[in-house]
Amino acid sequence: MSTYFISDIHGCYKEFRMLLKKVSFNTKKDYLWIAGDLVSRGPDSLNVVKYLYSLKDRVKIVLGNHDINLIAVHAGVKKNKKENYFNEFLSSSESADLINWLRCQPLLKVDERRKIIMVHAGISPQWDINIAKICALEIAHYLSSKNYSVFLKDIYNNNINFWKFNLNALDKLRYSMNVFTRMRYCYPDARLNMFYKQSPSVVKYPLQPWFLIPSNISKFYSIFFGHWSSLKGTYIPKPFFSLDGGCCWGEELIMFRWEDKKWFSQACLSK
Repeated sequence: MSTYFISDIHGCYKEFRMLLKKVSFNTKKDYLWIAGDLVSRGPDSLNVVKYLYSLKDRVKIVLGNHDINLIAVHAGVKKNKKENYFNEFLSSSESADLINWLRCQPLLKVDERRKIIMVHAGISPQWDINIAKICALEIAHYLSSKNYSVFLKDIYNNNINFWKFNLNALDKLRYSMNVFTRMRYCYPDARLNMFYKQSPSVVKYPLQPWFLIPSNISKFYSIFFGHWSSLKGTYIPKPFFSLDGGCCWGEELIMFRWEDKKWFSQACLSK
């Protein structure tokens, strides 16, 4: 049995299946952990999600910002944009079932035995593990509910960028969504910056990647995340593992095997 970590497949179905073949992924013995952004940007989001849905309990998923965007577009909360490549997915007879499956996936996965965390964008340096779990469960509750479209209409707000226990309930959800699915940079006091996306090589202090801000959680867990393809070539300290290889931008899909700490990759086919 092996456990593989990957992120930001972004509809690159052919490359994804080639990478699984490269590692001889066994659907009866192995486990696949995916740190979000299954869909969008790439050409075949539908087949990516259909395949993962077929794996049942062999796959562990956390949602990324593009996955939540697909759910919002399907619900009519957001407009479908050309660069999403969602048309095939939305017109499929299976789309409703797949969307209902997606919106029941978590934003945080924690393995306490192996001390592993998986998340799409990151973990707030202001949180301990119990707060992180509570915040993820609250979002999952609303996203999986019948009124999820109402929740998605109210959840986005770039100005909610600092954690306080006296935040109102909605702003706590907004902050949590920003952290789990969109965070990249923080200020030294752990305040989020929701606007910069470039490589740390071109972004100057006081902004720092979120994983360089001291936190209690990183003392005890290995943390797997995606979301940030421009981190390539950036120093990333242990215990953090960056999984976004930028395949949808012409780079590669990357995968990490936990048991022997080995990396694998598959180049984009449309370079």
